Amino acid sequence: MDWLVPQWPAAPQVRALCTTRVGGRSAAPFDSLNLGDHVGDSPAAVAANRFLLRQVLGARPIFLKQVHGVQTLRLSDASADGTEADACCTQQAGLVCTVMAADCLPVLLTDERGSVVAAAHAGWRGLAGQGGPGILESVLSALDLLPGGDAPSARSGMLAWLGPCIGQQAFVVGSDVRNAFVSQDSAAAALFAAVAGEKWLADLPGLARLRLNALGVRRIYGNDGTGAWCTVSDPARYFSHRRDGVSGRMAACIWLA
Repeated sequence: MDWLVPQWPAAPQVRALCTTRVGGRSAAPFDSLNLGDHVGDSPAAVAANRFLLRQVLGARPIFLKQVHGVQTLRLSDASADGTEADACCTQQAGLVCTVMAADCLPVLLTDERGSVVAAAHAGWRGLAGQGGPGILESVLSALDLLPGGDAPSARSGMLAWLGPCIGQQAFVVGSDVRNAFVSQDSAAAALFAAVAGEKWLADLPGLARLRLNALGVRRIYGNDGTGAWCTVSDPARYFSHRRDGVSGRMAACIWLA
């Protein structure tokens, strides 16, 4: 299948992948591997696609109800699909931290020992936060609190992988979005390019890298902002809500074998 497997130096027991739109049962406009059950697709097709994903993973993916918020869920055997959160983490083997996206940025995280994994759904709202910490601060704080978790000073050993998302050339935003980031970190100004009419082109993966660096995470892989990672620019491979209006969802997954 035409899925993405992170190229990063994670521990051997850490498994990760990101689906594309290829290889499922859904009909247009959700063709074909739509994993979102909230976009208007046939429930039977979504169930078949999720079953296929679970077979490939050999483990249980847990699907969140994502709301562009900053809540992180710690996964356990009792965790149910549809729990409201935009990130999740676990130390338990066989549970797959899963986030869905169709332009927003999926972020996968693990420590260098491979003792914990996490996934975060980072659209601009979740990344910036609501006048405070955003989704990356939330998920890293949750990892710090796990038994045996590293203190914030040890985050330089964390690994992060950024999946496909809307590229800067397609991500037109207003001054409110720019201000949400620049007001927290003046260095973010360099990640917005001005266009006509008080509009800006925003570099979403660049903003995530800036935020991760500020949080002490230095080992960042995956999406480097080049065109191959842009969901809008590749309709054959990626779902894109911004491009299509009605769209399926891809899933970024990380788990401990």
